[in-house]
Amino acid sequence: MEKVKCILSYDGSRFSGFQIQPGKRTIQGEIEKALKKIHKGTSIRIQASGRTDTGVHAIGQTIHFKSHFALPEANWQQALNTLLPGDIHVHQVEKVPDTFHARYDAVEKEYRYYVWHAKEWDVFKRNYMYQFSYPLNLERMQKACTYFLGEHDFTTFSSAKATIKGSKIRILRDVTCTKIGNKITFTFRGSGFLYHMVRIMVGCLLDIGQGRRKPEDIPELIAKRDRRLLGATVPADGLYLWQVDY
Repeated sequence: MEKVKCILSYDGSRFSGFQIQPGKRTIQGEIEKALKKIHKGTSIRIQASGRTDTGVHAIGQTIHFKSHFALPEANWQQALNTLLPGDIHVHQVEKVPDTFHARYDAVEKEYRYYVWHAKEWDVFKRNYMYQFSYPLNLERMQKACTYFLGEHDFTTFSSAKATIKGSKIRILRDVTCTKIGNKITFTFRGSGFLYHMVRIMVGCLLDIGQGRRKPEDIPELIAKRDRRLLGATVPADGLYLWQVDY
């Protein structure tokens, strides 16, 4: 048996998230379907760096699987891309030691969230950016980003529906907000992320950009560890799993 690591991208618009679900189209389901064909009917289970929700996209998701086939890496890539639907693509394949695990060996992840800041609705961006028409103060949002840096308990910025048990302490090394034209890019790099964490943080930053909150409110929000203090979670459409580092 050999272990194979793949880096892939996908357009999450037409998927019910990453994790396999009966009767629903999922990324895991499509990849395992392709692997089953390659293995002539034998089911192969994949492991991912993490699961993404319905509508969330990926530029650099990482998975691994075990196979009794000894194919060259280029052949794995070609075989998978031939069988996968057009909204999933394998960019890189690498054979890894048996000790490697796509989830547990990840040391840092980067997510990006895109906001299209314009008065007019753009039908071509509806599945790929959060379209936001209200005035925003970019400098206030950029200042607010700095308060997220470092090690914190991010309970306030985690979904109340989260099933995770244990510590909600995470380390964020990079949080930025930039704007080019009408496109605002929020970038988050850290040791790990809680359920809906990025989308809740973006919602908070947009509130600050509108003047509903002050940048200096963030330390207090973190300290109170209460999701109810913040507004709605922003849509999944603008969220991208950008990169996973090992």
